[in-house]
This record gives sequence, structure tokens and C-alpha cells, in this order.
Amino acid sequence: MTVTVREGVSDWPTAGFPGVRMNPDTLLPVVVNEEVMESALAASEDPADRIMALLLDNQPKEAAELLAEARYKDPESFRLRIFEAEVHRATNRLDRAVQLFKHLLQDVQGSPKEAIVHQYLGRAYFVSGNALAASEEFARALDLRVAMAADAALIYSSAVALQRARNVLELAS
Repeated sequence: MTVTVREGVSDWPTAGFPGVRMNPDTLLPVVVNEEVMESALAASEDPADRIMALLLDNQPKEAAELLAEARYKDPESFRLRIFEAEVHRATNRLDRAVQLFKHLLQDVQGSPKEAIVHQYLGRAYFVSGNALAASEEFARALDLRVAMAADAALIYSSAVALQRARNVLELAS
């Protein structure tokens, strides 16, 4: 197997899974080391990891099918609820993705998961072209992560996303 590592991605924020990083321009996850990702997938029994891999491989229909089965078995799974909204984002049903993230945000308000949802909601806004709402969500995620003394990689991810959204806003004005 050939190791595929993209050049110049060492400063890209991690995207929460081995071999995957966040593109600082699009703010979307990208496979930067396929061998590492495949190895992690082989060791995982979590269906959310396979759903994520299908989305990264631009297979939203297959991801949606696996998601439906997994949600049936575990309807309250936080990660699966995240990926339900992500499937909508990946298929350009951005209003529905935002709606699902907002609903999930109500359910996790005040918990350590709140910052995660703000980050995903910010990304959905960013992809839909609403850089102002995206920057507000990224700022909330960053503030919460700093306040919780979250892992430095998570803080960095929020900071990069916030700066990118602000740059887009600045260019638009």
C-alpha cells in the first residue's frame, strides 16, 4: 500500500480522526494520510467512524444508509446526531444541517459537548456562505474551549476557523 500524505498540511488543524485534517481554506475535513486513516478505521468498531470515512470519500448516499441503521440501534448517540447533520451538509441541504445543529445545541447547552456543536454549526454556516454567523459560532466554540482548558488541538482548530471566517468577512466588505 502506498502512503499518501499531502504536502504542506503540517499546520492544518486536526479533524478528530487519524489521517484527517481540516483544510484551513474550506474548513472541511480532508484525508491527508490514507494509510493512517484506513488503519484507524480497521481498528474501530464505531459506525460513526465509517460514516465519516464515507463522507470524506464523497459517498453521502452510502453514509446516509449506514447512519440510518446506526441511529436505529443507538438513537441518542451524540456522534451519530452530528453525522446526521453532516450528511445534510455534504448533500447541500445546508438549511436542514443548520436546523439539526441548532436543535442539538439546545440539547447539549452547558455541557462539554456544546463547543463541538458550535464548531460544526459554524462550519455549516461557513459552507453556506454565511461568514458572519460562522464567525459568531467559531468565536463561541473558541471561548468555550479556552474556558474549559480543552486540548490545544481543539483550541487551534477553532482559532483557525474563526480567523478564516473573519478573513472572508473582511474581503467581502
